[in-house]
Amino acid sequence: MPVRIGVIGAGALGFHHTRILRDVPGAELVGFFESNAERAAKVSAELGVKAFPTLDALLDEVEAVSVVVPTPAHYAVAAPALERGLHVLIEKPIAATIDEADALLTIARRTGAVLQTGHVERFNRAVRAALPHVDSARFVESNRLAPFNPRGSDVAVVLDLMIHDIDLVRTFVGGGVSSVSAVGVPVLTPFVDIANARITFEEGAVANITSSRVSRDRMRKLRIFQQNGYLSLDLAAGTAEFYRIRRDVDFAALVRDAQGAQALESFVERVPIEAPEGEPLRLELEAFVQAVLGEGPIAVTGEDGREALAVALTIVHDIERTLPSLRGRAPATSGA
Repeated sequence: MPVRIGVIGAGALGFHHTRILRDVPGAELVGFFESNAERAAKVSAELGVKAFPTLDALLDEVEAVSVVVPTPAHYAVAAPALERGLHVLIEKPIAATIDEADALLTIARRTGAVLQTGHVERFNRAVRAALPHVDSARFVESNRLAPFNPRGSDVAVVLDLMIHDIDLVRTFVGGGVSSVSAVGVPVLTPFVDIANARITFEEGAVANITSSRVSRDRMRKLRIFQQNGYLSLDLAAGTAEFYRIRRDVDFAALVRDAQGAQALESFVERVPIEAPEGEPLRLELEAFVQAVLGEGPIAVTGEDGREALAVALTIVHDIERTLPSLRGRAPATSGA
């Protein structure tokens, strides 16, 4: 039997959740709830999907929901669904505070509900291509730069954009975080608009992450350095390359006979890597449905979402420590 599923929130991203869930295998889209009646009517007419008049009315008719509302409302919306035993996908970040995230995890464990966090970059083609080749990553460098967009600008760029890369770095490196050092600057908003964080992991690996929403050009690139080579990912293009140390090179002889700088090709080979095409959001929703049906693991667990949020808030607090003008502001977070 297909999973009866609904969407909560029909804004810019909620629209696409609703659009895609109309034909996800194993799912039956029952409808959606949107508090803005005018927006609800527009989306309903455009997508041919039922708009429910209240949240409770939708929850009465479904087995699972996708929560796509502003982050400050995540807990208020997801908690009642989880209390009913409904399975929940929550767009990143999982909640506005660690206490709220922990409360959601507690409810999900008690009711046995699937709780998945919507870190959609996990489903990026470049990430899917690279993961099988990651082997004890020691250093990760990530850059996510974007022109200014008022959407999401009511929060620090750390919680708006950088949290994507925090989750990816944790995925590639594994293990817990031992320390964080960060700097940031407000430029166009009262909140931090450009930030850099250095994250050290318990096993010694280090990640250097830069995020900006005041850049002229867009960039979403990530590099992973490990003992046998390095991977270069272009998340915007969905492409990845693996540069591996050649196994047929006698490095002792190379050093002994070298007459100056050596061409990279003399000791490194490019290994083509790829993953199947696929719209990341569709893959995310398909993974959620499969987890609900018991046909696959939870791709990004609630615990994963909680840990990404914890690191992000630690970065925000470290920046506030050196910028007294930011202290005392609530760490509000935007939707995905």
